[in-house]
Amino acid sequence: MCARYPGPRMEEGAPPPPPAPERGLRLVWRQAQRLPVTMMLASLLAGLGIVQLSFQLAQSAYRAVTWTQETRATQVRVQGLERDVRILKEAQANARTPEYLREQARCLGMVGENETVIVAEGAPETVDALCDVKRLP
Repeated sequence: MCARYPGPRMEEGAPPPPPAPERGLRLVWRQAQRLPVTMMLASLLAGLGIVQLSFQLAQSAYRAVTWTQETRATQVRVQGLERDVRILKEAQANARTPEYLREQARCLGMVGENETVIVAEGAPETVDALCDVKRLP
């Protein structure tokens, strides 16, 4: 043995190198076969993601359109209801005034105490034709 290197001598022969991991043709072929499967699986998942994203975008657009239409319809309905409330409040306020009561009495064909009844030849047959009918909501 040499003083510098306590290992085996050259004459004795070097120990054999450790065995390399099995990298035979089969292992290389398996790895090559896995690559297309992995790529197909990745492509399939990407395609499913694109389909899902497209569906979600279309659904969001549909919801936005229907929400806008429903909002407009609701606003129109609210405006109609506000108009009805205004008309009812005006009718309620007018129902207490003598002028409104007198007008309603005339519509029903009534006359005042000191008035003389005169009937025209071309007068309408129904009393309702004398009045502007206001329909209450």
